[in-house]
Amino acid sequence: MLRKMSLKDIIINYPETKSVFENIGIKGLDNNEVLEILKNITLEEAIKMKNLDIDAIEKRLEEFVNEKNEIDSQSEINVLGLLPCPVRIPLLESFEKFLKESNLNINYELKAASAGLSWLKDTVISKGKIEELADIFISAGFDLFFEKELMGKFKEQGIFKDITGVEKYNKEFENLKDPDGDYSILGVVPAIFLVNTELLGERKMPESWKDILSDEFKNSVSLPVADFDLFNAILVNIYKNFGKEGIERLGKNFVESMHPAQMVGSNGPVITIMPYFFSKMIKENGPMKAVWPKEGAIISPIFMLTKKEKKSELEKIAKYMSGKEVGEILSHQGLFPSVNPNVKNFTTDKPMMWVGWDYIKENNIGNIIKECEKIFIEGVNNK
Repeated sequence: MLRKMSLKDIIINYPETKSVFENIGIKGLDNNEVLEILKNITLEEAIKMKNLDIDAIEKRLEEFVNEKNEIDSQSEINVLGLLPCPVRIPLLESFEKFLKESNLNINYELKAASAGLSWLKDTVISKGKIEELADIFISAGFDLFFEKELMGKFKEQGIFKDITGVEKYNKEFENLKDPDGDYSILGVVPAIFLVNTELLGERKMPESWKDILSDEFKNSVSLPVADFDLFNAILVNIYKNFGKEGIERLGKNFVESMHPAQMVGSNGPVITIMPYFFSKMIKENGPMKAVWPKEGAIISPIFMLTKKEKKSELEKIAKYMSGKEVGEILSHQGLFPSVNPNVKNFTTDKPMMWVGWDYIKENNIGNIIKECEKIFIEGVNNK
């Protein structure tokens, strides 16, 4: 069982599990000195110190370890992308069943989101010719899809078109539908607060993003820096709603890098901003409390781009990916709300914070992200 293994052994043998550890505040896993220390800490001991649910986290790690990926090199249809880690396995199983029943033969590489966007960016950048692009791209990520040097340059050429046939999104996500009809969205990754009430002290329970940026939470906030798409979504939304000062405050309140031994102990962050899914791992009646921000959970949409010129070949796949079955896997198993109007989400009536299509069109999102990163780092360095 993984719970009896040391953290070092798990990371060395299953490096794909790093994102799970990073999301619960155990970081520095690329550092050999850190790993040497972690060889003396078992998974069970670490999770106990974090006051989280060992059964839920062990199950999530096992899903990473048992991941499957099948690629058929003979197909003329190519699908590339990243799937949310908690639901990648059930999504792949459902997708493979759909392909078999539909008698479809395609190339696909749908990695776990923990693999990061770099490989997908390299693929996009290196494929300068439209005909060499994959036919379908699936992933979250503001920079990948809006930066003019990446997907943005192809969007401007009218390469992609929403061919899902979904006329109206779920009522809570009506404002997410692309008015130009280029991008499809499958669901969203909402960011919420996880508050350690034992470390909160006399401070008021944070209820909003405004609270998170206040002086009283200096050096108290952990952010999903390793989860680039969600981190970038947080930066862009904070920049839009609170300006440069908000980004600087976020940097000042960010917990400076700690040794993993500290992160798994009682001196961890007061507030951890993370995908809502991880709130399922909170130990019942423990000190960790999930808070849904009153202005809305900042969301990172899960986008799908489909080539307009291959509509007839791709339409069946696009309709499946945007359909109820995939939507329910995202929403019910992963707590990633679906935009499909026939899916009942757990987030009904919960507010969401979305930067908006008008803002995206009026601004260079790639440049904004770069500026935010610079201001954020300055805030971290000038506490």
